[in-house]
Amino acid sequence: MKKKALLAVLTCFVMVSGIYAQKVGAKTNFAWWGIAGSPNLQLELKTGAKSTLELGAGFNPFTFSDNKKAKHWLAQPEIRYWFCEPFNGSFFGFHLLGGQMNVGGWDINVGRLSKFKDHRYQGWFYGAGVSYGYQWILSPRWNFELNLGGGYARLEYDKFPCAKCGVKEDSGNYNYFGVTKAAISLVYMIK
Repeated sequence: MKKKALLAVLTCFVMVSGIYAQKVGAKTNFAWWGIAGSPNLQLELKTGAKSTLELGAGFNPFTFSDNKKAKHWLAQPEIRYWFCEPFNGSFFGFHLLGGQMNVGGWDINVGRLSKFKDHRYQGWFYGAGVSYGYQWILSPRWNFELNLGGGYARLEYDKFPCAKCGVKEDSGNYNYFGVTKAAISLVYMIK
């Protein structure tokens, strides 16, 4: 399944190689920066009169103080249908996601996130979802975007007893249904 998810993401990247875009936007998602300290970049290409393709990726190679980890890489392509015109107003999207994680050492007492305090999880994830968003034109070159989506993700992981320990305690998988995309983005129109 890991290979299938990676193949799906790579297929989306290959498909855009033949697309001529009259408009291209480059953006960064401030939600990714704020939640996981993750550098990220998305490129959005106009593919039709009311459609665009966003190719997004994020990467976090950092270990924080007290050996806290939120290491991961994520690829998240999204096909969007715009109600007015691309890069202006409301849109619906369908996105895929896939990546790898190494997370642990965080004291977050909210639901399943509380497990990260005493355990470290490392493994793969992949899934899909739908989203709704809105983009505001700020100037000829700058836009602002909000986007929220939900869907499914499959997590396959190894569990370790603490953030610093290296002896594997367990392996498992988890089927997640919930938020799969959240974006607060500043968009720079390249073309």
